[in-house]
Amino acid sequence: MIQFLVHHRNDTVGVAVVDIRAGRRVTGKYLDGGQAVEVEARADIALGHKIALGDHAVADTVFKYGHDVGGVVADIRTGDHVHVHNLKTKRW
Repeated sequence: MIQFLVHHRNDTVGVAVVDIRAGRRVTGKYLDGGQAVEVEARADIALGHKIALGDHAVADTVFKYGHDVGGVVADIRTGDHVHVHNLKTKRW
């Protein structure tokens, strides 16, 4: 069962298509190639929210849909929930 989608091969996050529970090994799919990817969720992640596909340090850039969606403001580990508590827009 696919629990998250990765829209572009350069994305560093996937988007949950179901509610994901912490501690579960979840499977995603790259939409631009069909490859599967698995990570262990480190937090609960609600439908539509982002899951980290790899580690990110403060000041790193997060990519979604192949585009820069913001800068990391708190370290992110693979499987973490990526949202406003650890990611901020670079626009202001």
